[in-house]
Amino acid sequence: MTAPEKPALELLIAAPRGFCAGVDRAIRIVELAIEKHGAPVFVRHEIVHNKFVVDSLKAKGAVFVEELDEVPDGAPVVFSAHGVPKSVPANAESRGLDYLDATCPLVSKVHRQAERLVMAGRHIVFIGHAGHPEVVGTFGQVAEGTMTLVETVEDVARLTVPDPTNVAFLTQTTLSVDDTADIVAALQDKYPMMQPPRGEDICYATSNRQAAVKAIAASCDAMLVIGAPNSSNSVRLVEVAEREGISARLIQRAADLDWAFLDGVGTLGITAGASAPELLVRELVAKLGERYAVTEREVETTAETVTFKLPRGLEAVA
Repeated sequence: MTAPEKPALELLIAAPRGFCAGVDRAIRIVELAIEKHGAPVFVRHEIVHNKFVVDSLKAKGAVFVEELDEVPDGAPVVFSAHGVPKSVPANAESRGLDYLDATCPLVSKVHRQAERLVMAGRHIVFIGHAGHPEVVGTFGQVAEGTMTLVETVEDVARLTVPDPTNVAFLTQTTLSVDDTADIVAALQDKYPMMQPPRGEDICYATSNRQAAVKAIAASCDAMLVIGAPNSSNSVRLVEVAEREGISARLIQRAADLDWAFLDGVGTLGITAGASAPELLVRELVAKLGERYAVTEREVETTAETVTFKLPRGLEAVA
């Protein structure tokens, strides 16, 4: 008796997808710190928002903590890619801790802009998500009261600033490009003299992954995004797909797949957030192949060639 024929499923795989240069750098910093110092190496907060990555680093000797007071005296510690308030390295230095800062250089660029704007006497309107580590870190670069957070166009309508003629805006690096454009337009209407950032704050990887989703959405019946629920850029990819008119789901691993979601789907889009490794994409494709006759096609919208240098002290280890 022959096995029943598997139904056909075409996969359109977005490119670019998965790891960005900042995530690559942050993970490498932890790995090299373990090589240099030996285990354990402590990491303040998840180095990137992905359970698979965090668990892999734990297996190599990383210990993840929420605050520095959980780090023993004399132990090496790494700060996450999302950035930290200035008080954190100051605390580490006061305790004599050997620390490495894995903050993404594009987040650090926003930090330096915030400092310059405040030194110039401007009040900053920061577009971002309350409580996100990147937002907490950026607010921690400047004095309290010099920056105000907005999350929506409605927040802009309620916003008041000390001097409407002396205001600037910055943004979190992992926002929806379209939603942020709407908020910026509302700010510019309200504060015509508002100073924009030097260059785009939303990072190249976030923009590129959203554009890649848009490029395949019209050809898909549904889309799966591999990423963590606390990963801002991954959640934004789901929102972008839904805005394009298709059903989309965020899953962390292939094992999280709800097969019912694929009912009636002939063409499935697949992408991964900037902190999700390619291994998880291949795992999902293999899982789909268990029930479907899968054909896959990668659709590349742009090639990414960005790399970031490692911190001093680790280059020799690498």
